[in-house]
Formats: sequence, C-alpha cells, structure tokens
Amino acid sequence: MIDTGHSLLLIGAMALCTMFLRFLPFIMFSKGTPKVILYLGDVLPNAIIAMLVVYCLRNTDFTGLTHGIPEIVAVLSVVAVHKWRHNMILSILTGTVIYMILIRVM
Repeated sequence: MIDTGHSLLLIGAMALCTMFLRFLPFIMFSKGTPKVILYLGDVLPNAIIAMLVVYCLRNTDFTGLTHGIPEIVAVLSVVAVHKWRHNMILSILTGTVIYMILIRVM
C-alpha cells in the first residue's frame, strides 16, 4: 500500500510537470509567435475536420438497404446549420439528432 507522503510526492511531481508543459509555450514564444505556428493554426483545424469526416464515413455502405442516405443527410444538415448559424455545437447536435432519427426510421 502507498503511504500519504509518497502520494503527495507523486501529486506534486505531476503538478510540476503539468505546469511546466502549460507555461512552456509562453516562455518559448515570449518574443512573438513564429509564422509557421500561425500558419499551422490556420490550416490544421480544417484538416482535422476533414479527417474526422472521412473517418466517420469510412464504413458507410452505399450498396446496402439505405444506400448511405442517413449519413449523407446528416452531413449535409451539419453543413447547412453551420453555414446558417455559425455555431459548431448546434451544428453537431443537429446532425447527430437527424442521423439518430433516420437510422431508426429507415
């Protein structure tokens, strides 16, 4: 069994490592953010979303009974709601609800 002193030492070490990792970017970029980091900040969110869409649709069976209609309608609803309201949570929630309804009905 681990005693209290050992537990406190482990918690302290984890806290110091976490603080170091949190403060490191501010220390490294105190004179200004490099252009490559700014570029990656602009490009990566869109690339990650595209990879997530591909990952989510990778097992869609377009030759099956529903021909992928629930997936396509859900993706289009996410895009439409996001273009309309510019609210990511509302877009994802709407797409999820529509998808869940369609897979139960179809």
